[in-house]
Amino acid sequence: MNIAFIAHDRKKDEMVNFVIAYEHVFKGHALYSTGTTGTRIMEQTQLSIHRFMSGPLGGDQQIGALVAQNEMDLIIFLRDPLMAQPHEPDIIALLRLCDVQGIPVATNVATGELLVRALQRGDFAWRELVHKYKPGEEQ
Repeated sequence: MNIAFIAHDRKKDEMVNFVIAYEHVFKGHALYSTGTTGTRIMEQTQLSIHRFMSGPLGGDQQIGALVAQNEMDLIIFLRDPLMAQPHEPDIIALLRLCDVQGIPVATNVATGELLVRALQRGDFAWRELVHKYKPGEEQ
């Protein structure tokens, strides 16, 4: 599974703690992140993460490109609802793409826990079919 981590500045500690708690679940999956969030996670875990640019510099859009191609399976995006973000249009575009492609996205730890538990149970195995049979390809 391809899993992305994104966290606004005031949510980065919460994201690191979340990933530490579920490191055993994330191990063995292809992990992606925006720049600083990925660095912080890798400093505190044994996980290897492909890091894109920082969110405000285009990292959200880089992850969005994978979503648009239906190559992302799950996103944990800890948003800070109490702080205006200078790249809010990029954030809204990413969330819209997740809705268009049917990509599960959690925007807080409570929903993140539900999605990670589902991942742990194998509830996202249907995403393997998406990767196997991409629209427009011969089957």
